[in-house]
Amino acid sequence: MTGLSRKAAIVGIGATDYSKDSGRTELRLAAEAVSAALQDAGLEPSDVDGLTSFTMDTNSESAVARSVGIPSLKFFSRIHFGGGAACATVQQAAMAVATGVADVVVAYRAFNERSATRFGQFSTALAGAPTSSGVDASWSYPHGLGTPAAQVAMVARRYMHVYGATSADFGRVAVADRKHAAVNPAAFFYGKPITLEDHQNSRWIAEPLHLLDCCQESDGGIAIVVTSAERAKDLPQKPAVIAAAASGAGADQYIMTSYYRDGLTGLPEMGLVGDQLWAQSGLGPTDMQTAVLYDHFTPFVLMQLEELGFCGRGEARDFIADGAIEIGGRLPINTHGGQLGEAYIHGMNGIAEGVRQIRGTSVNQVDDVENVLVTAGTGVPTSGLVLTA
Repeated sequence: MTGLSRKAAIVGIGATDYSKDSGRTELRLAAEAVSAALQDAGLEPSDVDGLTSFTMDTNSESAVARSVGIPSLKFFSRIHFGGGAACATVQQAAMAVATGVADVVVAYRAFNERSATRFGQFSTALAGAPTSSGVDASWSYPHGLGTPAAQVAMVARRYMHVYGATSADFGRVAVADRKHAAVNPAAFFYGKPITLEDHQNSRWIAEPLHLLDCCQESDGGIAIVVTSAERAKDLPQKPAVIAAAASGAGADQYIMTSYYRDGLTGLPEMGLVGDQLWAQSGLGPTDMQTAVLYDHFTPFVLMQLEELGFCGRGEARDFIADGAIEIGGRLPINTHGGQLGEAYIHGMNGIAEGVRQIRGTSVNQVDDVENVLVTAGTGVPTSGLVLTA
């Protein structure tokens, strides 16, 4: 176990409603989420001295501080790589707390990602941007690989070819997520489960991905409050202790288009994160009672199960075939409904669900939870957490 392990804890979570048209500015969404998280933690804005978010977030730390009433900041940071940043924001917060740089740090993410900037759309501006990312995109965009679905479809097709996975195997992830979302009043797809037949009959987005293989585009905000494990003992909520927090970028890493790797059947960056998580925490896959696996696209959930050691290469389709990832299975995942069923808030709502599982307050509570794995965006440099009771 390393120096960071178990020195910090998540003590508050807050969220706005999830919708397709929030009717509010992104700054207001961020302020609402941070205020709700502080209330949940039993803390005041004056207790906060650190903020961390995504480089993609439009709300500066100083603007959020002003809006919430946080008087001053000792620490602020931002993480690149879209959804890959989710758990890394908490890692940054935990490092700041563990080293004494700050006492209470709030990680936040807020956007109008459905009613304003839609991440699922083709972005011609990116391919022409005078940046390294623009140069990288200029190789793939002219071939039609300009949306996340198209980019993931390339890897998914190769995975199917090598390991014999089918579209129905991917669909079982969507069915499980939507089953969990159907009983979550906060989920956009509350009361709307799907069948495998529904999945197979949904329209193609980018073969082999159906519509129901793809996450939502959502409006909303999430905030996570982190403080020391010692201080957490005196706060009202049961703390979710951060047993491990890790980030990783694999060899020959691109942003969603790492097509020059030899295998093209896995997510090496997630394997790197997993190795760190198990080493830091002293735990392993068999110690996890539940997991929140970043599910922007269903094929990458199967690959994560393999990278993280829950099963061997090419074996994820068999691992999930008997309902293992549903409530009552040996590894229930995305018990809030995931980004496919609850909302797509760049994975931050998944961290909140991990906290609820530790607290015992999830709408799909798993029995006797002691440890929860949470992962961030895949196909990009990524991050992960192990939370423990």
